[in-house]
Amino acid sequence: MLGGTGEARALAAGLVRRGVAVTSSLAGRVANPRLPVGEVRVGGFGGPDGLARWLTEHGTAAVVDATHPFAERIGASAVEAAHRANVPLLRLQRPGWQQGPGDDWHWVDTLDEAADLVERLGDRIFLTSGRQGLSAFARCTRPHFLARCVDPPEPPLPPRLEVLLDRGPYTVEGETALLREHRIDVLVTKDSGGDMTTAKLVAARQEGVPVVVVRRPPRPPAHTVADVDAALRWVSAILDA
Repeated sequence: MLGGTGEARALAAGLVRRGVAVTSSLAGRVANPRLPVGEVRVGGFGGPDGLARWLTEHGTAAVVDATHPFAERIGASAVEAAHRANVPLLRLQRPGWQQGPGDDWHWVDTLDEAADLVERLGDRIFLTSGRQGLSAFARCTRPHFLARCVDPPEPPLPPRLEVLLDRGPYTVEGETALLREHRIDVLVTKDSGGDMTTAKLVAARQEGVPVVVVRRPPRPPAHTVADVDAALRWVSAILDA
């Protein structure tokens, strides 16, 4: 299991309850990650070749890519490695968010495009796009930024930046209070999907705050399901076969 998401943890728990031996691989980018049940390894494999070799050496029956929708590199490596090792692969990927009535969303393809756009939309920007992407906004000298991260970010960073260290899930009430307290007039997020961080989108809608949404990067074709129950059925079918 290539994990790190809530879906990955739920799937690992479901498989272990069924007596399936699971190894969850985490990238190691968060200092104190929430660990799944079962065996856990942290760190990369050395690209598709290294992952394919690991799958073969460990007699892996199936691979589930349950990484974050923006984990573009490992997603591509997983498809290639599974093909080389002749191991079936499933992608467990939560659906993206859908714009609804009252939403003022502005879609972009990259964080660099988001940085170009935010200065035209407002003066107080709430960045919820992850600490590793903050460098894209380092050239934005006029706006005041509030960035929410799990771990402290590293330079380069925007010159007018306040960092809020926090981890979800969040509530609509809490997100609304945060928008008001910091006088936020633009929200920036990635299309991560899922329920854990949707509260900020509801709060932005209610407060009339425009949202800059970064589209998901493309990934190689793979058999994909959208929920943990479907992934459990797929793994069970592979093992039964």
